[in-house]
Amino acid sequence: MNATAAVILALAVGTYAFRLVGPVLHGRVELPPRVQELLSAGAVVLLVALLATGALTEGGGFAGWARPAGVLVGAVLAWRRAPFVVVVLGAAAVTAVLRSAGVA
Repeated sequence: MNATAAVILALAVGTYAFRLVGPVLHGRVELPPRVQELLSAGAVVLLVALLATGALTEGGGFAGWARPAGVLVGAVLAWRRAPFVVVVLGAAAVTAVLRSAGVA
């Protein structure tokens, strides 16, 4: 077995172990309410950070104004509970119109 196959196998076993831990420990570990709140807040912060970096940067620099405007329109539509297809098409349409108008 070469090194690449060993690394892939180790990652596969680790991934399976992480997926198995949840159901195995479900009834055995009780987290305090404060820890549950912090974990929920941490998940939201990570998602917002991912959204911000994906919406605002491209190639290590600013992505221009069209992409953040499209993301903002998509966020507003999602907040207003529009169907997913409407959210995606609305964000894409705003971005496309702004780019065709010359807004980078």
